[in-house]
Amino acid sequence: MKNGELRQSALGACDFLDVLEEAALYGTEVSVRLRTGERFVDVVLDVVTEGGENHVVFRGAGRRRVAEVEGVTRAGWPAGP
Repeated sequence: MKNGELRQSALGACDFLDVLEEAALYGTEVSVRLRTGERFVDVVLDVVTEGGENHVVFRGAGRRRVAEVEGVTRAGWPAGP
């Protein structure tokens, strides 16, 4: 964890899914950093597995493959570089 950011590479896939599922359960607004470097703040609505692939559904950003997500923090917390 760097500056409060929970990184998929550091946590492992299962624990990272747990973080996203908890955010969906509580309607937590998160700051998201994609592997492309794109960042956005959104609310996690759901985490689903289809065809053996995990997806996270955001209120505004829509559905994204979990593999695209590098890290998340609670919105308002400072994110890593």
